[in-house]
Amino acid sequence: MAGETPTEYIRRLMPLCATLGFKADSVGPDLVSLSVVWAPELCTAGGVLHGGVIMALADSAAATCAFLNLPEGSSGTATIEGKTNFLAGIRSGMVSASSRPLHVGSRSIVIETEVHSGERRLAAKVIQTQAVL
Repeated sequence: MAGETPTEYIRRLMPLCATLGFKADSVGPDLVSLSVVWAPELCTAGGVLHGGVIMALADSAAATCAFLNLPEGSSGTATIEGKTNFLAGIRSGMVSASSRPLHVGSRSIVIETEVHSGERRLAAKVIQTQAVL
């Protein structure tokens, strides 16, 4: 990440982050926070942010967190399982995803991600397992 901003780093690591307009607010092994601004082109019916955008934001934050916690000698990580509870629709403002490691092992890493609306309302909770490659 030397010489790059956190946003440049995640967009280089995962080009989809650039496509969807994700920004990195914090990038470290203990916490990765990404955000996106609600926009009509990211919505489903009724102006609600599409669940796929929420999942992409959460998965990108979790994958980055897992990547930053890989054991020495590992080549990468891949999502192998995820459980999401959508708790509230998002119709405006900034959306943020904050990922923290729950378990860092030699074969798998479990990450917990909370997605909040601009009003800091909890909109989704994700538990995800990443394989260590």
